[in-house]
Amino acid sequence: MSTFQAPKGTYDLTPPDSAKFLAVREAIAAPLRDSGYGYIETPGFEDVELFARGVGESTDIVTKEMYTLTTKGGSQLALRPEGTASVLRAALEANLHKAGNLPVKLWYSGSYYRYERPQKGRYRHFSQVGAEAIGTEDPVLDAELIILADQAYRSLGLRRFRILLNSLGDKECRPVYREALQTFLRDLDLDEETRRRIEINPLRVLDDKRADVQKQLTDAPKLRDYLCDACKAYHEEVRALLTAAGVVFEDDEKLVRGLDYYTRTTFEFVHDGLGSQSAVGGGGRYDGLSEMIGGPALPSVGWALGVDRTVLALEAEGVELDLPVTTSVYAVPLGDEARRVLFGVVTELRRAGIAADFAFGGRGLKGAMKSANRSGARYTLVAGERDLAEGVVQLKDMESGEQGPVPLADVAAELTKRLG
Repeated sequence: MSTFQAPKGTYDLTPPDSAKFLAVREAIAAPLRDSGYGYIETPGFEDVELFARGVGESTDIVTKEMYTLTTKGGSQLALRPEGTASVLRAALEANLHKAGNLPVKLWYSGSYYRYERPQKGRYRHFSQVGAEAIGTEDPVLDAELIILADQAYRSLGLRRFRILLNSLGDKECRPVYREALQTFLRDLDLDEETRRRIEINPLRVLDDKRADVQKQLTDAPKLRDYLCDACKAYHEEVRALLTAAGVVFEDDEKLVRGLDYYTRTTFEFVHDGLGSQSAVGGGGRYDGLSEMIGGPALPSVGWALGVDRTVLALEAEGVELDLPVTTSVYAVPLGDEARRVLFGVVTELRRAGIAADFAFGGRGLKGAMKSANRSGARYTLVAGERDLAEGVVQLKDMESGEQGPVPLADVAAELTKRLG
């Protein structure tokens, strides 16, 4: 046992389970790559102010959950708690919005960090795949991103997830609703911290998960009753586009999400098999975020899907992923000359695109064959001095048990044919 262990609330990805995470990341990214989204990667830490301005100073993420540090030069940095603010910062810094082709469509994959009470499905270090479409206000774009996420989940075999949909209005109609909500909330029996939130961002109170708070919110004013005509029309168009695409969703008038930057369309993907941590992903439109962090007006929309929670959702549904084999051919040499020759064969197979491994360490035949079985290889190559003298290797089918000689010069061609 090592002296050190992974920090509390984090996890290591190790084989064979790590293959599931890779497959989930690839499945989420695949429809994005096919839809014009280019890959972007940002640093694991940013200026604290980027998240304070963008995510919101009243949010739990900023007030309680960010990992912050002071550099030797005195700068205040934070490990990134989410991806959108970082991606938008990078796009602005690189002037991607000035290239003349809006929206700027980007996807990303990485680790994020929040100081939370660890539990199943909620970690202090977690992995997400996200997508952002920057610089265009268009309900078709909102619908596109929701459809692509739905497509990704279905390609993995998930079926028991639900899509929750809402509109948060815009700078024209939300202030009127905000005032009405504040008036209602001030009369409730709430703790001091929640009362402070009423004055900073009252919509966040609607997202409070405590039962005693939710009970008092039954008669809270509904945002839908305050939407301006433009926001109503925008939201109805998103709904109509999703319906036409065959994507099933549920209207959820209390859906707020935990970040301050959302406007108009907001959505969440939930899975009822995960208990309290049911959200597997979510996102929405954030038309004012660019201006919040010092950029020009760039209406945008995006989402992030949790890789670890998606894996948990797959397990809850009993979905077994069709994972690629890690080893198709395993080489077992008997003797020093066979080691040199078979290692050359393995190298040739790998260059031909065949997953091949080797019995390292000079083990005997019995031990090496046990390793071949554990590797999951379909075929095993065995060669000793007599085989080499005859210019052949023994090729064994690990499923049928059949074994026979194959000329050394023909090994790669024979295995390519057999493996299809």
